[in-house]
Amino acid sequence: MKAELRSLPRSLADLVAQHLVASGRFLDDDPELAYQHAKTARRLAARLGGVREAVAVTAYLSEHYDEALTEFRAVRRMTGNHEVLPTMADCERALGRPEKALALSREKQVKDLEEGSQIEMLIVAAGARRDMGQTAAAIQTLEVPELTKRTRADWLPRLRYAYADALAEAGRTEDALVWFHRAAGADQDGSTGAAERAAELEGLQFTDLDDEDDYVIQEVTDEDEATAEDEITDEDLAAAADALDKTADDQDDVVVDDALDGEVDVASDAGEDLSAAAPADEVEDKVEDEDQEKPKD
Repeated sequence: MKAELRSLPRSLADLVAQHLVASGRFLDDDPELAYQHAKTARRLAARLGGVREAVAVTAYLSEHYDEALTEFRAVRRMTGNHEVLPTMADCERALGRPEKALALSREKQVKDLEEGSQIEMLIVAAGARRDMGQTAAAIQTLEVPELTKRTRADWLPRLRYAYADALAEAGRTEDALVWFHRAAGADQDGSTGAAERAAELEGLQFTDLDDEDDYVIQEVTDEDEATAEDEITDEDLAAAADALDKTADDQDDVVVDDALDGEVDVASDAGEDLSAAAPADEVEDKVEDEDQEKPKD
């Protein structure tokens, strides 16, 4: 980006840089404001690939998918950067065009993308299959060796979550539960929400204890719901207050790890062995070939 800015007059370069910095600063908290700053930079320096990419990313994050797609196409044309293909495909999905998303997933440049970008494309392609009602094909798309790869890459929990979600949609609840737990195990910051999905399938409920994200898990049963409806008397409240006074000094925070102490390690007992599955860059082609062999109505 610095090299591109040097091609501009100094005063203009400084102004463009200020808007790009502001765009980056607001990207997480206010993507719409970040998008507006990026658009201002584009008005000043539309021929810079870095500026167009900033507009594309901020438009995507602020859900202006039409413009994001236009800008990603411009970035690809101006810079030859094909790493934007997965995001372009996701824009097509967001615009209700899953067939076009699948078409992008089959472009020849996909096989040359970085591993993370290839995985993201698989996730988008599987989502497009589900949009079209092809849940079985979505599951097959995601059954790749990378599911069981030992890595801390950001794409791993996303891949496992997408696979678990597709299994759940297909009614394979036990398999889905295994993979939601595996996704949660790889999700260091909890961004996928895999732990919550697993809890839902197990009939558990997360209760927020305080502002520091400590959680307790409790099982919800029909008996509990019936008990909750019983009338609480003044004597019950007084007894509860006495009990709290006696134990307050010794009470420790209750956290998820305590609630799950002794539970089975489902990740180690996970279902099917996927080590012999096809490589990630071959699966979508296989699914497409099977689609073409099916008789048409």
